[in-house]
Amino acid sequence: MNTNSERAKADDASSEPESSVAAASKDARYRALFEAIDDGFCIIEFVDGSHGPLSDYIHVEANSGYERHTGIADIVGKSVYEIAPTEAQAWVDLYGKVLATGQPIRFERDFADVGRYIEVAASRLEPASLRQVSVLFRDVTDRKRAEETLRASEAVARENIQRVQLALAAGAIIGTWFWDLPTDRFTIDAAFAEAFGLDPALGREGLSLAQVVDTVHPDDREGLARAIEEAIARGGPYAHQYRTRRADGKYYWLEANGRVELAADGTPLSFPGVLLDVEERRAAVAERLKANDMLRHLNETLEQRVADKTRELMEAEEALRQSQKMEAVGQLTGGLAHDFNNLLAGISGSLDVVRTRLQQGRIDELDRYVIAAQGAAKRAASLTHRLLAFSRRQTLDPKATDINRLVHDLEDLIRRTVGPGITVETVAKAGLWPTLVDPNQLENALLNLCINARDAMPHGGSITIETANRWLDDRTARERDLPPGQYVSMCVSDTGTGMTPAVIEKAFDPFFTTKPIGMGTGLGLSMIYGFVRQSGGQVRIYSEVGQGAMVCLYLPRHHASVDAIDEPEIAPLVRSLEEKSVLVVDDEPLVRMLIVDAVEELGLTAMEAGDGPQALRILQSDAPIDLLITDVGLPNGMNGRQVADAARQLRPGLKVMFVTGYAENAVLSHGHLEPGMQVVTKPFDMLILSNRIQAMIGG
Repeated sequence: MNTNSERAKADDASSEPESSVAAASKDARYRALFEAIDDGFCIIEFVDGSHGPLSDYIHVEANSGYERHTGIADIVGKSVYEIAPTEAQAWVDLYGKVLATGQPIRFERDFADVGRYIEVAASRLEPASLRQVSVLFRDVTDRKRAEETLRASEAVARENIQRVQLALAAGAIIGTWFWDLPTDRFTIDAAFAEAFGLDPALGREGLSLAQVVDTVHPDDREGLARAIEEAIARGGPYAHQYRTRRADGKYYWLEANGRVELAADGTPLSFPGVLLDVEERRAAVAERLKANDMLRHLNETLEQRVADKTRELMEAEEALRQSQKMEAVGQLTGGLAHDFNNLLAGISGSLDVVRTRLQQGRIDELDRYVIAAQGAAKRAASLTHRLLAFSRRQTLDPKATDINRLVHDLEDLIRRTVGPGITVETVAKAGLWPTLVDPNQLENALLNLCINARDAMPHGGSITIETANRWLDDRTARERDLPPGQYVSMCVSDTGTGMTPAVIEKAFDPFFTTKPIGMGTGLGLSMIYGFVRQSGGQVRIYSEVGQGAMVCLYLPRHHASVDAIDEPEIAPLVRSLEEKSVLVVDDEPLVRMLIVDAVEELGLTAMEAGDGPQALRILQSDAPIDLLITDVGLPNGMNGRQVADAARQLRPGLKVMFVTGYAENAVLSHGHLEPGMQVVTKPFDMLILSNRIQAMIGG
């Protein structure tokens, strides 16, 4: 019963040596196969190094072919930084990519640290957790050198072929020579001998080199001798150009082109070659060099010539601009002088008549001439206002404005103005955005546009006033010379005669008009243009002859509601103004006198100053002041705004009335004034001035 058990134990005991033997046999076969590989083979394992994780690798296995193909012995256990310190990082990068991606690579590389060129194939060993890469490689240095030698030989051959082909194509071969270096025997062919007037028989028998050198130009002999010595010393191809005396006694350029053949031990054996005529080639090269020199000179002076030409153009442009400027100034001043002379004649004539009537005691008709003088003065003020609007320097009073409401309020007036023969139609955009603009100026602009449209339709027609919201993208805004964004448009179109492109181009110029003399000043469109541009907008005219015209005003959208900006009307003053004081500052004595008279007529106490420093001294005193009235343009270092700012520092909350001739709008922050400040424009109506003073000082 124990037999089977004992046999089993015996079998178990005998299996151990057999398993060890099989394993040893398998390892032997593996090692034999490993060593049978002629190529170099190794397995590398990545480790963490001084440069970070997986920044180094160790050779864990290698066959004998490793040493044969690299010359490095006992590689197992060594780091790449030990065997190739200058190239280690490059090898780590190459094989590290294989380890990271699992993608095998194949490449050729110069292994500089061992002086060999190797062909490599590498792949990752799985699983990747082993961090191992197998590398199979071979030394291909001899092949690479052979390839390089072949390429060099091919290059020399190509060069020689090209030279010969060039010479044959040009018919430039003079002759050939053969120099046997050990015997110093120099043989030439018949063409060589004929070209230089030598005896062909001597050439066949053998010349001395001195006889040939005697034909070389004296200045080129030393260079030729040196070139020959160098060619013989190194062997290989030879080419040298020099001048020689031909049979006609003249010197010509030629090229000696040959090759020095060497024995295996480096001993010079022979020096065969050919002579080429390069006279024409050198002439062509000289011509090309001359052309290059000229081109270089042109390039070197190009910047200066461009600068000179640019300066000339700029000077011509400046002269043209100055001429155009003087023409515009002449047109402007001519029209201005014409209109003001008419107005001044009315004012001056009326005042002369008033003085005469007073001297005569005839005062019953004075009102007629006073009213006439006042009317002319108001028209002069209106003309000045239009000029300043054109120059964009008028004082504006911008408010959040509903253009639809403004058009609706003016509609009846427009219809009465253009007459019954013209139909007026309005197309109001629902939900129109508000815009920040001076509503009075916009009303004047709309009325002017409708009057122009009426004058363009002498036989009747129709006028359309249309409003819209506009989104201007980059391209559209650029076409209209505006920043991109949201705008409100108001367009006035008619069915009249239209305009030519030349008229459209000049339509906004001051005093330019197509109307007959006496029918208009030519300031309407220029005033509209200046007012709209000053308001941050733009004006555009669209018209064709016989097809009517449309003028569009584009004004920026305002994001506050209309009702939030509208100012309430000031209630009339009902209480006494006695014991109130006003400081009047103006450098013009006549204007200062009129304002002081208006102040005193209201029962107020008036103090005067002719400039800012005088006003400042009064403000620094203990004198009571309830209102400051100051001109904006003042002499002696302080303008009216600076006087007002200083006054409010000394007397917080002091009310200020600015008196301006329109042109100082920038000083007044373009109409955006602080609470308790107002503006009155010159020339002013005395009654309006008195009412404004009364309202401010009593408010």
